[in-house]
Amino acid sequence: MLVQIRKWTVTEGNADKILERFKKKPDQGPSLIEQREGFIGRELLVKNVRRGEEEVLMIVRWESEEAWKAWEKSPEHIAGHKNKIKEHGGKPPQPEYVIAMEHGSYTVVE
Repeated sequence: MLVQIRKWTVTEGNADKILERFKKKPDQGPSLIEQREGFIGRELLVKNVRRGEEEVLMIVRWESEEAWKAWEKSPEHIAGHKNKIKEHGGKPPQPEYVIAMEHGSYTVVE
């Protein structure tokens, strides 16, 4: 199994903006990624803080690295990125409320 983790550190009061982008919409069916063969699941987590910087984690699980690579190379995934580039006239700028974004892929060994 392959697990991908993305972590956003955002300014106080802005975790909801990250969540809104990735949360399931009640009136929509499964997203394109959820329909992909080999996709297992996804979780969104928010670090409990009283004040100050906030953190949002997104954990995505795939049956294998090959399943994830197939998604990355899929016409649907590529089209989504091309649409964002078209909307912004180039690579979309990082929102000012995002302090940092980290990501990594991990192989589950046990």
